[in-house]
Amino acid sequence: MIMPRPTAAQLAYGSCTVIFSTLAMLLLSQTSSGVGIAVIAVSALLLGLLVAMTVPMPRKPRVVAVRKPVRTEREQAEQPVLTQS
Repeated sequence: MIMPRPTAAQLAYGSCTVIFSTLAMLLLSQTSSGVGIAVIAVSALLLGLLVAMTVPMPRKPRVVAVRKPVRTEREQAEQPVLTQS
């Protein structure tokens, strides 16, 4: 299965999520141990991946068939009939 390339929006949202969630979790937890920092870093990466994958992908343009409107009997009767003399 071919995986589509990420868009610029996905990369931006994912990166911002990783950076800001890492900073927020480090400041809120006030951890100084290596294990705590590693857990926070991995959870921030997973959260950034989740955010990046849920950003909607651009859709391919849809081709819509255009139909001519059907004339009613009244409209057909109102049109002048051209005759050659």
